[in-house]
Amino acid sequence: MYVGEERLSEPSLLNGVSSQRAVISVVGEDKVGIIAGISDVLAKNNVNILDITQTAIEGLFTMIMVVDIAKATVSFEELKEKLSMRGGEISVRVDAQREEVFHFMHRI
Repeated sequence: MYVGEERLSEPSLLNGVSSQRAVISVVGEDKVGIIAGISDVLAKNNVNILDITQTAIEGLFTMIMVVDIAKATVSFEELKEKLSMRGGEISVRVDAQREEVFHFMHRI
């Protein structure tokens, strides 16, 4: 991957294995049930929330979660699809990325 003329190295692996964590972001109009809706999808798929931060400012809701996907009962792609579908149901945008991809993208 390049940024201008500079070639960036690939994301590092943790002990030779890709990370078992993911970063989930949620953005939308603030309303009751957003955290419950997203947490429900995670719980039903055996994904543990490691860290969570959320805020609502002037009617806009934002949340970032770091989750452990090591024991998930579905693939990461399936989890992303389920989160996106739930986000659509509750009218918020949900994005999920593996932790190493998130770090790689935000080194710029």
